[in-house]
Amino acid sequence: MTIPALPPRAWLIVGLLWLVACLNYIDRVMIATMRGSLVAAVPMTDAQFGLLTAVFLWVYASFSPFAGFMADRFKRSHVIIGSLLVWSVVTWMTSFATTFNQLLITRGLMGISEAFYVPAALALISDYHQGATRSRATGVHMTGMMIGASLGGLGGWVAERHTWNYAFSFFGLVGICYVFVLALFLRDRPRAPQLVDAPVAPPVRLGAAFSSLLRSPSFLLAFVYWGALGVLWTIVGWMPTYLTEKFQLKQGNAGFSATGYLQAAAMVGVLIGGYWADVWSRKNPRARLYVPMIGLAVAGPALLFVAHTDILLFAILGLTLHGLFRAFTDANMMPVLCMIADPRYRATGYGLLNLCACFVGGVSIYAGGWLRDRGVSLVHLFEFAGCSLLFCIFLLLFIRTEPVRAEMDKAAPELG
Repeated sequence: MTIPALPPRAWLIVGLLWLVACLNYIDRVMIATMRGSLVAAVPMTDAQFGLLTAVFLWVYASFSPFAGFMADRFKRSHVIIGSLLVWSVVTWMTSFATTFNQLLITRGLMGISEAFYVPAALALISDYHQGATRSRATGVHMTGMMIGASLGGLGGWVAERHTWNYAFSFFGLVGICYVFVLALFLRDRPRAPQLVDAPVAPPVRLGAAFSSLLRSPSFLLAFVYWGALGVLWTIVGWMPTYLTEKFQLKQGNAGFSATGYLQAAAMVGVLIGGYWADVWSRKNPRARLYVPMIGLAVAGPALLFVAHTDILLFAILGLTLHGLFRAFTDANMMPVLCMIADPRYRATGYGLLNLCACFVGGVSIYAGGWLRDRGVSLVHLFEFAGCSLLFCIFLLLFIRTEPVRAEMDKAAPELG
């Protein structure tokens, strides 16, 4: 099988977006690792603390479909640059908040601005990597998110040594500076030359995009699947608190233990899952579905183990194992979407998937705080999350890709 040559800048684009992805997750995650310092400065209940992340996710979810459509309708690079600029300014503004309502507003604004990044970024990577490197390129980009989520633990560490505001101010300014780098180097993939007598492709319309996606049974299965994975936001929102209380860790140590080991393992996992799926897909077109299924079969039980062990070392090992195998899904979600959706609507499709995942994630995080206020252990939330991963395997079994392959092959030349 002949592997087509990659277009120029294909890996440069991945590299440029890697740091954006890193900043994206640092800015959204670090608030969860500084609970003690934040609550001391701005008094709030556990439900309110959970609401800070939940509101971010709900707003993020609500705007994701429209954000994806904007990336399909206009230049993806412009959408990415604008998203980074706005959320970095909002991150910087967060450092000046002094009340719970002000924090809630800035988290909502961050949800709007960050919603525009991921669908545009993954669609742009898919434009440049259309064949045997698609899962790998997606996986490399996802390592930026893993590193960012891991470095989110710096929030608790910095808050212990300075103030909770300091981290928001610093990372906000870093993002603003990086906007200028993207403006110089980030570009959409050039379109293929248009034949004189070839019909002009109609502009992308929001209604047509939604209709095409939501009429596909396979896309609807992917929608539910991605929503079930959204329960894992409970790890981001409540694992630092869980480790602090169960194993009497300091805030900074708990933040790094909850995010560092898990995300380091996930970084390895997306690379393994991406490479494995790319190689296997040359022989089996469903490989990009089978690799996540294998990963989930390990990640689910590993999370259940974390919820029930009383030994810190075992909890960290369980989190590491969970992160390694759970990441197989991240490397292959956009490649799977490319197999079941019209190429014109990839970013819109990913936005719809984010809508479901982040709405469920927000409910899960808020539920954690609501349960804690009523004396219910977070263990039950982690148990539910582990079981949801096993349900995801069942959903992947029924996704069909072959019926749209011919349509995609016809549309591929339009992407250049």
